[in-house]
Amino acid sequence: MNRKALLELAEAVIEGNIPGREICEELAETPEREILSLMAGADLIRTHFLGKAIHLCTIVNGKSGRCSENCAFCAQSSAADTDAPVYPLRSSDELRETGRRAALTPVHRYSVVTSGRGLPRREVAVVAAALSGLDAEGIGACASLGILDDDALQLLKEAGVGRYHHNLETAESHFDRLCTSHFYAERVATVLAAKQAGLSICSGGVFGTGETDRQVLELALALKTLDVDAVPLNFLVPIPGTRLAQAPPLSPLRCLKIIALFRYVLPDKELIVCGGREWNLKELHPLIYYAGASGVMTNNYLTTKGRSLDEDLALLERLGLEVREK
Repeated sequence: MNRKALLELAEAVIEGNIPGREICEELAETPEREILSLMAGADLIRTHFLGKAIHLCTIVNGKSGRCSENCAFCAQSSAADTDAPVYPLRSSDELRETGRRAALTPVHRYSVVTSGRGLPRREVAVVAAALSGLDAEGIGACASLGILDDDALQLLKEAGVGRYHHNLETAESHFDRLCTSHFYAERVATVLAAKQAGLSICSGGVFGTGETDRQVLELALALKTLDVDAVPLNFLVPIPGTRLAQAPPLSPLRCLKIIALFRYVLPDKELIVCGGREWNLKELHPLIYYAGASGVMTNNYLTTKGRSLDEDLALLERLGLEVREK
């Protein structure tokens, strides 16, 4: 599809004509030499639906390591041999104070993330207490606590948590190559349960794990069907000791293509570029916004370092972009 056709398609998306699967498959197969044209359309779509201001979020690793699950990319898995930190759930006061400090910055959302298949109910209560009332201090409260039941999700909702994060991670057709200790269907069920509890949903995946372009699209379409609110896009940083330690790196252009494809498929959703953006995109990192990204996760990730808030704010200023108002 040439540049003119891609821009016409972007205009059609803006008018409410979402492309069918056949067109999406053609987009997914866009060769690298045409990715800048794909990005131009994605940028039009982002600007129309979400404006030019950028969303910022940040996380805290609330409980680290010794995870029972065998996800191939994760340094915190018990199946991996890494030097990832190991510690129990942080205290409610510590988690709350971290959130309060984040509230004093331009960051919009703060999330507590914990390792493990699913946080025990007594620890869910600790996180709920930590996040309670943070929205009144000027920052949205989010949680990422694994596979939870209805009662635990309702506890978070009643505490004032607005959004639950639970990645599908990858396409269903690729999932068992990454994880066999639980099933893709369990992740979908958790997303649906969180929606039923009245929580906004943040769900995306990680790329660079051997998935095909068609499987990237498969994940995007699954998230569209689930009608999630925000989509975190992570790019693999191969960590020694994990099963994907020798995974070949993604090219910067393929990263931009993935972002742009998601923007065409999910035109009005928050696309947040998260882990691995610096390592994979290298000098092309500033182009993520022009590929359709409407937000970034700033500061450090779970077990890898990220860009500081000051660095992200400075980049936005250089690009003539602004932070979205709270």
